[in-house]
Amino acid sequence: MTQGSAVRAVLFDWRGTLVDDPPDDWWVGEALRRAGRDAGDAQITARCVALRTAAAHPEVVNGERTCDCSAAGHRAWMLDWFALAGFDDDLAATLYDLDFEAASHTFYPDVDATLRALAARGCRVVVLSDIHFDLRPEFAAAGFGDLVDAFVLSFEHGVQKPDRQVFELALDAAGVEPADALMVGDRASHDGGGVVVGIPTLLFPPGLPAHLPRGLDRVVRLVD
Repeated sequence: MTQGSAVRAVLFDWRGTLVDDPPDDWWVGEALRRAGRDAGDAQITARCVALRTAAAHPEVVNGERTCDCSAAGHRAWMLDWFALAGFDDDLAATLYDLDFEAASHTFYPDVDATLRALAARGCRVVVLSDIHFDLRPEFAAAGFGDLVDAFVLSFEHGVQKPDRQVFELALDAAGVEPADALMVGDRASHDGGGVVVGIPTLLFPPGLPAHLPRGLDRVVRLVD
């Protein structure tokens, strides 16, 4: 932030920042169980290895750059990836559909206090996410609906991080200049794109389990 500026808006990434993103073995194990398949450790490990191997395929790598620009595009990209990993149609669909369940992405325990503290300070909150479905119902169900001033979701705008346009959309939604905003995320490759627009950015290490506080009290201290 420039000298004398204050944080008037916080732009939060969603997955991995406000909610837990479970590890691959959880997603695969849950999908196998729901599909009535062998969900033993060896089978889960083999499926995870296949997914990671397929993730390096040029079609998957190239598709990731635009996969969250539409709901249909995301589904096609993910199912192609699962097919390359050897998942049959039924198992692939079961795995894909898991992401539409709120139970698959638990809010970190310090989200509530953080959002309420920001609201009490008059700081606007924007959820800025590369995502393929509407997050508003999950925030409402968790009691956070009135604590978020705006949602900028990639599939609704046809653009995703790190494209500067999506950050500009978030700034417009918050009604602030870049120097008066703070971007909070967990991936330098995506959330770090805000620095090109001039947004100070706070990045948390990825992979924190859901039961642990995310450390979002740092955000409140920066606003203070």
